[in-house]
Amino acid sequence: MSNTKDYIYYDHTISLCNECLKRIDAKIVFKDGNVYLNKTCREHGFQQVLIATDIEFYKQIRNYNKASEYPLKPQTETLYGCPYDCGICPDHEQHSCLTLIEITDRCNLTCPTCYANSSPTHGKHRTLEEVEFMLDAIVKSEGEPDVVQISGGEPTIHPQFFEILDIAKSKPIKHLMLNTNGFRIADDLEFTHKLASYMPDFEVYLQFDSFKPEALIEMRGKDLTNIRKKALENLNKCNLSTTLVVTLQKGLNDDEIGEIINFALKQPCVRGVTFQPTQISGRLKNFNPATGRLTNTEVRQKIMEQTNIFKPADLIPVPCNPDALIMGYALKYNDEVTPLTHLIDPEVLLNSSKNTIVYEQDQELHKHVMKMFSTANSTDKIGETFHHLLCCLPDIVAPDLSYDNLFRIIIMNFMDAYDFDVRAIKKSCVHIVNEDGRIIPFETMNMFYRKELQEKYKNLISAKV
Repeated sequence: MSNTKDYIYYDHTISLCNECLKRIDAKIVFKDGNVYLNKTCREHGFQQVLIATDIEFYKQIRNYNKASEYPLKPQTETLYGCPYDCGICPDHEQHSCLTLIEITDRCNLTCPTCYANSSPTHGKHRTLEEVEFMLDAIVKSEGEPDVVQISGGEPTIHPQFFEILDIAKSKPIKHLMLNTNGFRIADDLEFTHKLASYMPDFEVYLQFDSFKPEALIEMRGKDLTNIRKKALENLNKCNLSTTLVVTLQKGLNDDEIGEIINFALKQPCVRGVTFQPTQISGRLKNFNPATGRLTNTEVRQKIMEQTNIFKPADLIPVPCNPDALIMGYALKYNDEVTPLTHLIDPEVLLNSSKNTIVYEQDQELHKHVMKMFSTANSTDKIGETFHHLLCCLPDIVAPDLSYDNLFRIIIMNFMDAYDFDVRAIKKSCVHIVNEDGRIIPFETMNMFYRKELQEKYKNLISAKV
């Protein structure tokens, strides 16, 4: 009589060993209502990693895959196989939806949680020539890059910060973002006003992890409550478009997801919240992978449980990289919040070659929103402001709305060695520009390609394993 396994075998992929980061085969299995990666390394043995807590949602993910959009040219050859050829190599399946430029390695904090290992003494500031070279590398790859994020370290401490913004604004970049911990914004209203002068098509990506001092101390090394409060006060005074970005750890701040969303909806300047489960990379002083990891499906479930706004059909996979990204959109008007994503025809979402749609082409969406805004007095035309950052959603033409009326939720899982799935990494669309001009997926950059890692893993990324 045959023995029955305690799981259902669903698929096969290539993953990495949690310890040595060598490529190894992995099974995707269903067990006890969850989805796991089962893999075995010759040196480090059997490893089972939770990758989803909702089997039905996980099975739907691949239905959201759209045709790959490739950059204008690759930067490297495909020699050893993913993830050892970054980047971008010809075998990658997605262009740069968002590209980070790290203008400095240094930071005014030394956070216990930091994928870049930044500190006041780490590394150096990039020169203007180096920054422009990296910006030009993105333009050569993308033509007109969708979103470029000025990052670090803490970019606002760069002595030529505004000169860098001027250079970036001179390039054919559709939308520019500033990734910041908010210290300088909180301390200097004049600085914030100057930032606001770069709008439209400019946004602040503000670190905002928790309302709890103890959680902030554990993740950031100090209580940043007042900094966050003052930064948002100044951003609201300038109505400077802002996204709150929340690094999540299980048992530390995942109970605050709904509270953060509700708080964000009350801030005039805030256009959305991005939730990022902690990637196991860089400096992680107070993090235990066995207990602290969160999957995208867990975050999705907590958003629905902790708010009365978003339902399952409002939080869907992002077609450019559905394994790693979940999105939800809503409209804000007269203190009313109306989820938008479920009103858009998924066939249009996936099949439109340009991902564009005029409002009237989706009758349910049109009737619902026209009713909601029938008393609108705004004379602002939507123009380009509302079209940007609708990540893989059709563009919408709505004459009485502006970017101020948009609110988005993004769940962004940056895979690491634990949950590495080569299928998803090939679709990675958030990239980092290296100093040598290579454009490298965020995930693999933090696993293999930072300077301090290249020596450690040189045998992996220079030879077949």
